[in-house]
Amino acid sequence: MFKIGSKVVHPLHGAGIIELIEEKEILHQIRQYYVIKISGSNMRVMVPADAVEKVGIRAIVEEEEVDKILEYLKGNVSKEEISDWKVRYSVNLDKIKSGSICKVAEVAKTLFIRNKEKSLSSGEKKLFDSACQLIITELAYVKRMEIEEASLIVRGILKKSEQESEEESIV
Repeated sequence: MFKIGSKVVHPLHGAGIIELIEEKEILHQIRQYYVIKISGSNMRVMVPADAVEKVGIRAIVEEEEVDKILEYLKGNVSKEEISDWKVRYSVNLDKIKSGSICKVAEVAKTLFIRNKEKSLSSGEKKLFDSACQLIITELAYVKRMEIEEASLIVRGILKKSEQESEEESIV
């Protein structure tokens, strides 16, 4: 059970803060809802309190976990060998929906690598952008920084890892 002011992550919208806990009557049933203000946007998401696990709402991770994710993004990752883009898209979407920041980082890194070799489809480009945004919003909350600063860090790490992998391939 979360309380007002809790920092949480929605698996599709990113990090946010619980602004309100309110009761609503829908279809003659009164339920409690969390109203989550999503970071970096004017979006508010209402999630039934009794469905947070099903939706995948979780508390933001600890700083050590974010540091591990940033290190993961810096490293080289073996590329995923799923040739069928529909299957690859579905697998990556499931990873994002899982709500796990580790799986989201996998999606961001593998799609970043894939884009270097061959342009991403528009769907995969959206998945890549979503994965990056999920990491960025959580990084911003955990490290108490602005979204723009977190974005520069994540995109800078990916860019630097690209340059380092190019240098390694030359040697």
